[in-house]
Amino acid sequence: MKSLLLSLGLLLAPPLWAAEAVPVGEDPVIEQRMVKLAEDLRCLVCQNESLAGSHAELAEDLRREIRTQMKAGKNDKEVVDYLTERYGDFVLYRPPFKPVTYLLWLGPLLFLGLGGAIWYVTLKKRRAMAPTPPVDEKQLAAAAQLLDENK
Repeated sequence: MKSLLLSLGLLLAPPLWAAEAVPVGEDPVIEQRMVKLAEDLRCLVCQNESLAGSHAELAEDLRREIRTQMKAGKNDKEVVDYLTERYGDFVLYRPPFKPVTYLLWLGPLLFLGLGGAIWYVTLKKRRAMAPTPPVDEKQLAAAAQLLDENK
């Protein structure tokens, strides 16, 4: 009987420990700005997830840092500049077009052109390897006769 009461007590105890959710941001305007800005920034841990959607601890720290900077009166560009200075262009989903990122921006076109060139050369080689067989006089006469019959 004691074990039944103990088990029942353990099952009912966790809801008693639950607390009310504490809002993260006090200012809804800053919170809205932070979420909008964080959607354009990459989580450095997850890498394929935005900073706004990531649940990693570093993402939470970065969102907290963005809030702090916004409360200090910095605009969105200044906050992004701070993050890129600290973490590099990798934190941006749309990195700027500069010499370091030329391959990132032009790479798809380069690979498309390279693939097209390989395809063209391959087709040209295939055509050169399969010569057309010579046509003799009998075949030409038979073809002409077939064409005359259809007129």
